[in-house]
Amino acid sequence: MVKAVAVLKGDGNVSGVVNLVQENESSPIVISGTIAGLVPGQHGFHIHQFGDNTNGCTSAGPHFNPQNKTHGAPTDENRHAGDLGNVTADSNGTVTLGLTDSQVSLFGVHSVIGRTVVIHADEDDLGKGGHELSATTGNAGGRLACGVIGIAQPN
Repeated sequence: MVKAVAVLKGDGNVSGVVNLVQENESSPIVISGTIAGLVPGQHGFHIHQFGDNTNGCTSAGPHFNPQNKTHGAPTDENRHAGDLGNVTADSNGTVTLGLTDSQVSLFGVHSVIGRTVVIHADEDDLGKGGHELSATTGNAGGRLACGVIGIAQPN
């Protein structure tokens, strides 16, 4: 079992903790945690290529995409590995994460350890919006907060 964590911080009030746990190389990853300080509604949620936040969340680069695919929904076969879709902030602006994913891994050459989790300002159109950014970013808007994924302390 591998456990990882990302502590999200942003320019405004957006912050959170994202936990990632994977039993073994063939099991899906479980993503849990909370993100607060958001506008209520849908927000794009992705893993980006680089674990670099030296210039804020911009330094994290594009979505993590080791298979060189187009942007899509978490349920699509043709999607970036880092495409985790949307999360919903409640009326208090808080997201409670409870996701599983089979394309993200904490093992092997495509491990996301050392990469960055990003919460976006807008809803991800899942590559189906017809906007010029749909195929690359889901037109999810600005990067509100981010955090580098690191190995978590065992329990």
